[in-house]
Amino acid sequence: MTPAPLLTLRNLRVRARGTERTLVRDVSLDVDTAESVALVGESGSGKSMSIKAAMRLLPPGMTAEGHIRFDASNVLELNRRDLARYRARDVALIHQDPRAHINPTRTIAQFVTEGVVCAGQLSEDEAIERACTLMRDVGIDDAPRRMAQFPHQLSGGLLQRVMIVAALLPSPRLIFADEPTTALDVTVQSDVLAILLEQIRDRQLAMLFVTHDLDLAAAVTDRVAVMYAGSIVETGTSAEVCERPLHPYTAGLLASRPSTTEVRRLTAIPGRPVAAYEVGEGCPFAPRCSFATDECRTQRPQQRTVQGRSVACHHAEDIVDRLPERAS
Repeated sequence: MTPAPLLTLRNLRVRARGTERTLVRDVSLDVDTAESVALVGESGSGKSMSIKAAMRLLPPGMTAEGHIRFDASNVLELNRRDLARYRARDVALIHQDPRAHINPTRTIAQFVTEGVVCAGQLSEDEAIERACTLMRDVGIDDAPRRMAQFPHQLSGGLLQRVMIVAALLPSPRLIFADEPTTALDVTVQSDVLAILLEQIRDRQLAMLFVTHDLDLAAAVTDRVAVMYAGSIVETGTSAEVCERPLHPYTAGLLASRPSTTEVRRLTAIPGRPVAAYEVGEGCPFAPRCSFATDECRTQRPQQRTVQGRSVACHHAEDIVDRLPERAS
């Protein structure tokens, strides 16, 4: 018998309360225990809003509808006590900008240990001891000294390592990583990401990884879900999606990446990205798609299985052989 997914999203919709403005539309996605899944797409596609909905951390004025299940719990129906436990013990969020999410007036020790101490998981001394061990695991030297420092005394790379420590300290089962290296200098991005992946794999944690970089997603996750205009347009294993995309948008993202073996002009996707609330009745990608037909402009494609993958495109079977070969 196949075990149930750890996290299940079904027909997730996020909208501004009291208006018709929709930001996420009918997103369905599973994350299994110890599995890494990526949400990929341009800015404004609904990636971050989806994970905030899964944690019930939406901004004021936003509401989530549909089905969000973590293990045996319906997240949208959790009471305050169970919701606090869910956020404190079951899941953790790593933000993309550590300086925007660490209180500058508190020490690193206070920031890292507050959650587990307040939740009663560890005593203050136990939390500090375990945090120092985790700091050494993620490459932070002289952990006791760092614990006494304030955020402004640490570099961006060290602060993101601190965020990873804070996420791992309560021993969650699922990590939400919202573009965790975007705010870092390129010289430290790979180091921080390697540390995060090592810790997740060593602890057999699940991860939902948000990024705009499809190549990066394929390198660090088991499966990829590509989002456009608040909806998922293609889902499959990382290798399959990158080697043979079935949706024109996925192919466009791959074609817009620089080549590592030749000098060539980048191929940009024409037009501009649209938000979910700007989409009409047809396919959201139709105005930017060179394969679009009248059917695409008038009927929204539903998710269906093509070559063992889920894709929302009327003509996936017809266009897959016509898509240009991807440059390495």
